[in-house]
Amino acid sequence: MSSKFETVFEKIIFSSRWIQAPLYGGLILGGMLYTYKYLVELIHLFTSINEITETALMLGVLTLVDITMVANLLIMVIVGGYSTFVSRLDIDKHEDKPEWLQKIDAGSLKVKLAGSLVGVSSIHLLQTFINIKNHESEHVMWQVIIHVVFLFSALMLAYTEKILHQKH
Repeated sequence: MSSKFETVFEKIIFSSRWIQAPLYGGLILGGMLYTYKYLVELIHLFTSINEITETALMLGVLTLVDITMVANLLIMVIVGGYSTFVSRLDIDKHEDKPEWLQKIDAGSLKVKLAGSLVGVSSIHLLQTFINIKNHESEHVMWQVIIHVVFLFSALMLAYTEKILHQKH
């Protein structure tokens, strides 16, 4: 009796991974929103190119880079997270299968995400430095501190993963 109950309960536990599927669907919708914002910013840059300064253009282009990096981060989370935690993707024979997907596990996904966050933080920091006259020094200081924390965290995650993989 307890063995049958245990078997059923384990099947329920294993099936519960599908609870995450709508979360990945929501992230896809979030990616679509980022695509929309990207297109709006790109159209704005095109339509105002004769009126804006080089600094404003640079900030606009950095915004495009920032949006692209966040979209890349979303794809890593969607594809990597879904295939790691919900269900394997049946794309082994697909010509566009991302190379990183075959090497991904929960730990390496965290390191990739942390690296992406450092990249996004770097873009925001660069935007602040370019437009520093419009920012209070305390705001800049906190942005630098947050960036350093992201960088340190990414390095520590990468180091931890390296140690864990060396033991195997």
